[in-house]
Amino acid sequence: MKTTAVIFAPGCEEGEALTIVDIFRRAELPCDMVGLESIEVTGTHGITMLCDKAMDDTLVDYDMVVLPGGYGGADAMRDNNQFQAYLKTMNQSGKYIAAICAAPIALDKAGLLQGKNYTCYPATAEKISTGTYLDQKIVIDGNIITSQGPAMAWAFAYKLVDVMGGDSLTVKKRMVYFNAFDAKEDE
Repeated sequence: MKTTAVIFAPGCEEGEALTIVDIFRRAELPCDMVGLESIEVTGTHGITMLCDKAMDDTLVDYDMVVLPGGYGGADAMRDNNQFQAYLKTMNQSGKYIAAICAAPIALDKAGLLQGKNYTCYPATAEKISTGTYLDQKIVIDGNIITSQGPAMAWAFAYKLVDVMGGDSLTVKKRMVYFNAFDAKEDE
């Protein structure tokens, strides 16, 4: 079964990170919480989270890596040379790399947005030097998947579940997603 790692970096957007993990686990898809620097990570709103493991060389063995946003977390992922090397290795292997909110700045530094369409938190687009920004909820360009921000975390997580071969529709129905949002079954 395909595996996913969600990166928890200091200053990450807790709501984005935990929503993605929660939905993957509800879909019964393997999903690990991986701390960028340690297993204990404090997010941008002061919430401390305990990860399954800290980042190491096994990160490149995952089929997908997800980068939650939050300016502090995005900066930490952008500035971590080892993580940048892992992103490049995963990209060269054609593995899925997904980023939401401010996190595409880490993809930009790794050179992964060159020649790609992407989206991100609108103000973050000014900080990205390559690729083509699209003002859309979710953009998939090959193995790169991006989304805009905290309010998109649910739709983003469901799309990632589908990409990984899971059944997001069943999870959406169990979570009464269609009652809470003006969404159609194919969103």
